Amino acid sequence: MRQQKIAIVGAGLVGSLWAVYLAKRGHLVQIFDRRPDIRKMKVVQGKSINLALSDRGWKGLAGAGVSEEIKKMAIPMSGRLMHSVKGELSYQPYGKMGQAIFSVSRGLLNQKLIEIAASNEKVELFFSHRCEDINLDSNEIRFVREEDRVNVHFTFDRIFGTDGAFSAVRSRLIKIDRFNYSQEYLSHGYKELEIPANSDGSHRMRNDCLHIWPRGEFMMIALPNLDGSFTCTLFIAFEGEVSFEHLQDEAKVKKFFHENFPDAYELMPELTGDFFANPNASLVMTKCYPWHYKDQIALLGDAAHAIVPFYGQGMNCGFEDCTIFDDLLNQNDEDWSAAFSDFSHLRKPSGDAILELALRNYIEMRDKTSDQHFLLQKKIEGYFSSKHPDRWTPLYSQVTFSDIPYEQALKEGDRQEKIMAKIMAIPGIEHSWNSDEIEQLILSELNKNV
Repeated sequence: MRQQKIAIVGAGLVGSLWAVYLAKRGHLVQIFDRRPDIRKMKVVQGKSINLALSDRGWKGLAGAGVSEEIKKMAIPMSGRLMHSVKGELSYQPYGKMGQAIFSVSRGLLNQKLIEIAASNEKVELFFSHRCEDINLDSNEIRFVREEDRVNVHFTFDRIFGTDGAFSAVRSRLIKIDRFNYSQEYLSHGYKELEIPANSDGSHRMRNDCLHIWPRGEFMMIALPNLDGSFTCTLFIAFEGEVSFEHLQDEAKVKKFFHENFPDAYELMPELTGDFFANPNASLVMTKCYPWHYKDQIALLGDAAHAIVPFYGQGMNCGFEDCTIFDDLLNQNDEDWSAAFSDFSHLRKPSGDAILELALRNYIEMRDKTSDQHFLLQKKIEGYFSSKHPDRWTPLYSQVTFSDIPYEQALKEGDRQEKIMAKIMAIPGIEHSWNSDEIEQLILSELNKNV
């Protein structure tokens, strides 16, 4: 195995983790990021959504040997807790007993992964370096060093673009022949807010679940932090009857929250200050193909497949990219050309599938989680799955608590939804949902679709 000189453009979550993988293989890794060193910065709330680590992400962290360190900064959430306008609460477990997703601060996690990567002598970091261009003939990258505006040049054996949804590496690949790319924004955006901790540092709400205030065309969620606070995220349209454009002064903001999120409003003493201090952020989705150029350049994470955050899988999918690429290097005896090509072919369907699943889950979270018909369906699925785990794994569990390819989970989820549509249409299902008759009907439908 010849030692490679490898560039990683983007020191975010995926880039810093991928550096750990490559350094473990003995390669020389240089990480470049346009931002200043985040380790020297106070992690600022208001610019990102708290993250939910699930099985795919934990597998990626374990493969790099860093999962135990990350567990120290993660809070398990075993289910959703829905809040009605009247303050009524309804709980829905995410999976089986003992299964949970984990709340983690994006900024703190990024700091820790960079710290871990930097501790390896084979890794070198360059901050405030903005990627300007890549020479595809020589694999030379030109950066602008922000501190003095000087152009600097580096040449590498391999280049990985992990620089996010607006990737500079991908921007260079867009110019090559037959490289496909599309970008789309949701009409909804988000704003980060906070429920502070009690004076003794304890949480003001249950800290073992993800809180959701579903309101149809808009919603708010809250995830717990280690310091006792909750990071809240309001998702709402940019324009329209109920939107950011109509929340332009303190009185309107207070009225909106008091009417729509009354129980949360009582816990947010700095609401208006946070609301006007924190930016409105957009939600972008990108698709591209191929995810590589020859055996020289590959895209991982959001650079290849930026998605909306409603399945909590953006980071987990990016970490799984690291797992998959590492496996492909093993399978191909570090034949980089084969690994690059196989990665594009293997992961493109997964990227498309999780984007579709995330879009669907937004509708589920904001519209359906407060609907009794929907909650009954999930109850039936959970009950049937507990009796026939070999025949039925709920879609959420396939996505969140397994490493089944996303496209396979999407296909199976569609099959399950067709079956459940028939079951939910049965008169009196709310009374007979756990009967032997319903169980046999579901088994019969499954046998038809084998």
